[in-house]
Parts: sequence; C-alpha cells; structure tokens
Amino acid sequence: MAGSEGFEPESDRVTRQLRDDILDGVRPPGSKLVERELAAELGVSRLPIRDALKALVNEGLVTPRPRTWAVVREFTPTDIADIDEVRSALDTLTFRLAAQRRTREGLAKLRADLDAEFEAARRGDAVQARRAAADFHQTATSLAANDLLSELEGTLRSRLRWLQVRHDDLLDVAREHEGLYDAIAARDVPRVEELIAKHLESGRNSAAAHLRGAKEE
Repeated sequence: MAGSEGFEPESDRVTRQLRDDILDGVRPPGSKLVERELAAELGVSRLPIRDALKALVNEGLVTPRPRTWAVVREFTPTDIADIDEVRSALDTLTFRLAAQRRTREGLAKLRADLDAEFEAARRGDAVQARRAAADFHQTATSLAANDLLSELEGTLRSRLRWLQVRHDDLLDVAREHEGLYDAIAARDVPRVEELIAKHLESGRNSAAAHLRGAKEE
C-alpha cells in the first residue's frame, strides 16, 4: 500500500516506549503501570496501552495485577540466576558461531555498534551506551547465522537486555566487547570462548552487586 512504509502501529510504538523506559531505568522495578494514567501521559487511548502491557507481560518485564493496572517486574535472585544460566548458554554459542561465520558486512556493523558504545560511554551517557551494548549482542546473534538461535534470542531479548544493563562501568563493558570484536574478526574461536566466559562472569558480579544495593536501600 502506498505510504505504508515506515508505519508503526500505535500499540507497537507504546510497547517500545514502555520497554525502553523500563530497561533504561525511567520506570524502576515496582512502579505502577495504570492504563488510564499511561494513556493520558502518552496521549493515546487505553487500547494500545492494554496491548502494550500484555506484550510486556509476555516479555517478562511486567507483572499483571487485577483489572487495569500492572507493575514493573521486580526480579528475584532466583529470576536472575535463571536468566544468567540461559544467557550463558546462548551467548557462548552465539559468539562462537559469530567467529566462525562472520561476514565482512556483519563485522562492519559490529564495529559500528562498538564505536557507538565507546562514544556514549566516554561522554557518560549510560542510556545510549547500554543500548549500543545491546545492539552489539544483537548483531553478534545475526552473525551467528542460525535462525533458531535468533528466534530464541528474540523471545528472551528483553530479559537478557535487563540483565546486561546491570553493569555500571560503561567503559569496562565496551573494552570487553572490543576484545570480543577482535577475536571474532580473527576467527579465533578459543579466544572468543575465553573472553565470553570472562564477560559473563563480569556481568554476573555486577548483577549481584545491584541486588545487594537494592536490599540495602
């Protein structure tokens, strides 16, 4: 249909906005999400809000409540351990396959993601640095060239991204990604496996520190 290119359904736009707000920390864990209030805030009817909340419940970012409201999910230590176990398996496979199957074009995209991450980290823009870091992981998934792996990553993307953004040292994460980029570029699979194990351990420690901090508040 003419003029339909670039069209984004309102419910998709609202879902993306709320997802980003949650993952960027604008709406912290435990925040109430009331249909009527969100509709007024975002200037839409309650129907796209309702659809967005349903989508975010399915993504694991929102916990439903009776009637017309929900809350931003508060992840428990068990939740975090479960996500970490799945993330460890997926990321190890993803980056190993990316090193084996990367293309020149894919590598250029990975480098662009990394450069954007470094640029944002150096100016202290946590939101953009974390989004670029998530893009880096998503591009690595595309380099792995495995449709089923991409499907699994898409299903779990929001929860995986939630865990990824628990890291406060933006430059440290970017440097870890740079090491992975170099190993992928060299098709050095053993080095990739060594670095991804360290990267996952770093993320695990950061998530644990965040959890301790939340308990002390």
